[in-house]
Amino acid sequence: MSKELRVIHAEMLMELAEQHDNVMVLEADLAGSVSTKKFADAFPNHFLNCGIAEANMIGVASGLSAVGKVPFVHSFGCFATRRCYDQIFLAGGYAGQHINIFGSDAGVTAVTNGGTHMPFEDTGLMRLVPNATVIDVSDESVLRAAMRYAYEHKGVNYIRSTRKDLPAIYGSEDEIEIGKGNLLKEGTDLTLIAAGICVHDALEAAEQIEANTGKTVAVIDMHTIKPLDTELLIAEARKTGRVVTIENHNVIGGLGDAVASELLSGGVALQSFHKLGVQEQYGQVGSLDFLKDAYGISAERIADFCTTLLSA
Repeated sequence: MSKELRVIHAEMLMELAEQHDNVMVLEADLAGSVSTKKFADAFPNHFLNCGIAEANMIGVASGLSAVGKVPFVHSFGCFATRRCYDQIFLAGGYAGQHINIFGSDAGVTAVTNGGTHMPFEDTGLMRLVPNATVIDVSDESVLRAAMRYAYEHKGVNYIRSTRKDLPAIYGSEDEIEIGKGNLLKEGTDLTLIAAGICVHDALEAAEQIEANTGKTVAVIDMHTIKPLDTELLIAEARKTGRVVTIENHNVIGGLGDAVASELLSGGVALQSFHKLGVQEQYGQVGSLDFLKDAYGISAERIADFCTTLLSA
């Protein structure tokens, strides 16, 4: 297992601040929850605790950007997007500012914090900000690459992630190019397109599906949801003719809708297309395993669905 991703996030902020004097870190009273207290201690003049006032935090970040700083802001994903969306859209995007937003506890990874803290709509909201970049983290290397990209890429950059650890998929961040998906497994009968924590379950499910059906399954880590890697997406969809998207998010407005739109626009004829994820539901309290199963994104639920699909 890799380090907890909140630790990686804090380490990357330290590294970027050591390299660039214009880095600023803003917190909504959650430094202890995401390990940025270490940053505050090391770089006190580059850290602001804005309190539980996320809209104000985005406004402050926009002002800092206007005078040449590169702000990185954090809160839990629901509060980092939904609560302060107007400020992100206008003070950030419309004003042409450079704001990097880390939304932690993405989707079901909010676990026991429950429905009030469980963002199933953040990707959809952030996709609607013109020219924004939206990244769903699947392992430590993706997070490192995303944060380095966010410093260099002016605009609104949104990174959604769990705070906890995830199994490693990649050997280093050199394997990651933001804006390009990664084909993790080749197949000819079905393409699974996943992002974030769902990539691990998609890989596990692919093995179960192949054992159940004798068919071969491709798996794509589409860590960058906007801009989407249309070239890889279309090539793999045409190869297999069957596509299933898997996301730790509402199926409305997220990865599945982004993929469907590109496939339709690209004139790709499919035998079948399905979106697995949250279906018109709110969050709830539970363990990670319970919640993944409840919302149909556990390896077992994915494998069951796809086995039935390929056996029809």
